Amino acid sequence: MKINTWLALGDSYTIGEGVPLHENYPYQALQLLRNRGLLFHAPEIIAKTGWTSDELIAHIQQVRLQQEYDMVSILIGVNNQYRGMDVKDFETTLEWLAAKALQLTNNHVERVVVISIPDWGVTPFAQDRDANAIHNAIDQFNAVNLKVSKEKGFHYIDITTGYRSTGMLQESVVEDKLHPSGKVYKEWAEKVAEVFYIGK
Repeated sequence: MKINTWLALGDSYTIGEGVPLHENYPYQALQLLRNRGLLFHAPEIIAKTGWTSDELIAHIQQVRLQQEYDMVSILIGVNNQYRGMDVKDFETTLEWLAAKALQLTNNHVERVVVISIPDWGVTPFAQDRDANAIHNAIDQFNAVNLKVSKEKGFHYIDITTGYRSTGMLQESVVEDKLHPSGKVYKEWAEKVAEVFYIGK
């Protein structure tokens, strides 16, 4: 029986900053998929806390990837927004990542998932920040995520809407009061696993 492969691209939200490895969203999704009878290798994660889309691309260009993956997920852009980088530049880099994902899935659009950027402006970490400005900026970046996903035919998963109603709760963040807890990642994992399961 075939053992599936998954390349997870991103930043701190993909690593699961502040939670054990098995609580990040790729590993929780992996367990859900295995529970449903699909065989998966451990996800290959290319992500680092603080990475922008440019920095993710720079790293991808320096590593040796497999020729093909059964699934590719992309969750990137929050650090572009955090650093005040241009949305148009983000769109250019997301187009590059989209093309790379298509190449790595042998042009199977149904195997690519783009995940929306969570709104960190609702977290306790951001209590002294301009939440509305963050909210509006995140919306602009997610509009690009949705646009590119639609153009390419990728699955687009909205995790932002749900997070805006729960991200301020103590149980929704880790010790730094910014990054999501394993409980939140479980919700994201369920959405991703459902898409991957249908895709298989």
